[in-house]
Amino acid sequence: MLDSPLTADVPLGPFQDAPIAVRSARSKNAKLHAGTTCTQLRTRDITMSRVPLNAETIGRMCSHCAESGQWASPTSGLGIFLRALGGLGLLYQLRQYTAPDPDDCWEQEEVQSAAALLRTEPFEPAAAASEDDEEPDEEDREARDEAKRLWESVLSTWRGAATSLHLAQASVTLFPWLASWAEPKLAAKQQYLEVLRAQAALFVDSEGLVAAAAAAAMEEPELPSEEVAFSAIGTGKEVGARLKALWREWQGEAGRGWEGPGARTCVADPTRGIRPNRKGYAETRAAVDGLVASWEVQVRDAVTSSAHDALQWVSVRLPEVKEDPTPPWREHGFLLDLDDWTTGVLITHLADADWAGRTLTLRVPRLIADRLLSRSHRLDCEAHQDRPTIITAPSASPIRPGIFDDTPVHGRQPLTAEHLRLLRSIRPAAADELYTVFSTDGGAEVVPLPVIEKRLARGWQCFLLAGTADLPADVIEPWAREVGPRPEGQGSLWPQYPRSAHDPLFGEDLGLAQGATRAAWLGYERQNAERNLRLLAMARGVRDLRTLDGGYDDHGRSRTLPQPVWLGLLTHAEDLDLEPFEAPDADRWRSGGSGIPLGVLADVQVYTTNADPRIQGKGHSPFCAHSRERGVVAGDDLLTAADLLDDNGYDWCSKCHGYAVRRLTDTQLSYYRAAHRLHDIAQTLDPRRGGRDRLDTETITQQLRELADWRPSGEDHWYTSGARRWRRIVGELQVKAEAAGRDTP
Repeated sequence: MLDSPLTADVPLGPFQDAPIAVRSARSKNAKLHAGTTCTQLRTRDITMSRVPLNAETIGRMCSHCAESGQWASPTSGLGIFLRALGGLGLLYQLRQYTAPDPDDCWEQEEVQSAAALLRTEPFEPAAAASEDDEEPDEEDREARDEAKRLWESVLSTWRGAATSLHLAQASVTLFPWLASWAEPKLAAKQQYLEVLRAQAALFVDSEGLVAAAAAAAMEEPELPSEEVAFSAIGTGKEVGARLKALWREWQGEAGRGWEGPGARTCVADPTRGIRPNRKGYAETRAAVDGLVASWEVQVRDAVTSSAHDALQWVSVRLPEVKEDPTPPWREHGFLLDLDDWTTGVLITHLADADWAGRTLTLRVPRLIADRLLSRSHRLDCEAHQDRPTIITAPSASPIRPGIFDDTPVHGRQPLTAEHLRLLRSIRPAAADELYTVFSTDGGAEVVPLPVIEKRLARGWQCFLLAGTADLPADVIEPWAREVGPRPEGQGSLWPQYPRSAHDPLFGEDLGLAQGATRAAWLGYERQNAERNLRLLAMARGVRDLRTLDGGYDDHGRSRTLPQPVWLGLLTHAEDLDLEPFEAPDADRWRSGGSGIPLGVLADVQVYTTNADPRIQGKGHSPFCAHSRERGVVAGDDLLTAADLLDDNGYDWCSKCHGYAVRRLTDTQLSYYRAAHRLHDIAQTLDPRRGGRDRLDTETITQQLRELADWRPSGEDHWYTSGARRWRRIVGELQVKAEAAGRDTP
């Protein structure tokens, strides 16, 4: 456990006395739990009730649930607030980096000694006069290694403390009612952060920072590739290529840290590969060293000429803290991905900081300011004539009851981009979920979070009805039990369904039930299975699956549904057999259709990457390797089963057959099975196929009576397009069956 539970002294602001559901034993003073799965709830006689969230309720919470229990829906205002407090949130951050860790700390004298040692020249074993003189070399190496480890520890702790302070201050900014309560705790963190910064600054050579900036600003010089002194390298062209490589690496190395240009060794040595005893090697070696020395002289001259320039004010905007979307979930952004030179500048020249807003104020020499403000620098920097004033204006929190799903629908307030930004920052997984929203122009829709954000940016107005995580467990859990767990130790998860049209399981792989099984079983863990079913339940009501494309995140990862959910929505092209609906063929040797009307199957959706014959390239399924198995995206083409029958010169991929088909509803699957049964009977009664002497006309007649009266389950009065043609085909087959019966001996 993180030892940062919710305590009674935490101000609750607008969520004071908000009702929450609790579970407990039936005793009067029993501890309150967020769910029945809590390991500290050790009784089967559990009662559930709703109580107001206040100091008394918090005092009765069990320690585990007070720290990480889910007391409200994760997408509700209260759920977002409690999530910001719990886990690795505000309560945890306020306890971190407030004072030196007694188990892993260092004294100021140790830091000063280590910094002084690293600034001295290392001991050169080549200068030793005897074997006894080599012992100080080993001692010096060990001392330097220990000093470097201490430097890395100080720097890492400073980064961690700054990140923790940023996260804590940002949380307090989101919930202003926490400000006065958190102020003394934040002050302790700021004080310790300044101690760490001062210690880290001891290791940084401030003059080396200026020299590195001067080296980075140098233009590529004219390289002496035609000089005779470099002739040992090769031809003039070879000399030019090697000297250019030397320049680029020298400039990159010289501008990377704070030790100064002469403290780094270039790998791109033009004399590499040349034997030292070769004629002209000594002259070439001396010429290379002289060339590098001339560049270092230019750097020193630039530093000297700028020594009397006035210091400049520069504000630096740090990137957001981000986390990898996949294991090992390493954090990025903020101070974590900065190069050594930039880190040294921030440590040495920091004058003021708004850690909550990720804005730092620096006072730096002109050369450093020029480099920070150059387009090549990755940080967002701005120059100022005078010291910029950091003003944190108090504002009302956008997180309050009535925004998300914690109030009745008639009391909901419109969503804004700020609401979604906060939801995303506190709960990053929200970007991968689906939401039901309502607007006056679109009614109720199911869309991903990135789509909502894009629409809000264009002035769209809507309010949130529910998210994927808000679907009632009383609906999802029985469904998950019906699907069942993924079988273990089984050769194939997917049974080979019978091909006989008269088998009750015919076409089962096209239906919704098989889609739910695939969505659940292809999840890696039980939690993934339930989440996939929630996403599937939301997505099934979407009219056009292309609207579920959420684009790509900062890591290049597609913001779309997981592939198991796509497999729950769509099936492969080869699973759909439209032969019964094709026109009859006069050729007895070809398997023609029966001309059965498509009926309810006419609007079955078909998704492909390209259905336009005028556009170069074959059409691929969303599951095809050629389309990177990425599911349906906004740029895909949407067809119907009726379009497939028309066959307008489509050019399909031979591997995936070109498209994926939306899974059939129960009514569509029932009609699909009935049509195949009718088609099978039509083929059986076809005199061109022979075998009429073996017909079981009595069974065929009974099957035709059933098909004549076919209607969807539960529908007493049902009519669809093509119903007359259906009955006419059945009638014609009944006549053929009766004739075949009379002809059969």
